[in-house]
Amino acid sequence: MPAICHFTGKKTSRGMKRAWRGQAVSKGGFGLKPTGITRRTFKPNLQDVVAMLDGSQQRLKVSTRAIRQGLVVKALKRKYGYTRQQKAAAANA
Repeated sequence: MPAICHFTGKKTSRGMKRAWRGQAVSKGGFGLKPTGITRRTFKPNLQDVVAMLDGSQQRLKVSTRAIRQGLVVKALKRKYGYTRQQKAAAANA
């Protein structure tokens, strides 16, 4: 399974890392100079979640932003117990 969020589409992106050396001019030096520029990857904060999708439980990779925004409806962990989904189902029935 690729490292892509099922809801937002966030995925690994590429960029550069810069290493700096030297003392700032304001502190009496000759200024900061880049001593190394290397490639790096920026990875999204993905979590494995058991979510309800199309009426069935599925394991998905989901970004934490999607979870916080409420895009993910998590499946029930226990058969019995009061949860938000069960309360909503009881209210509709």
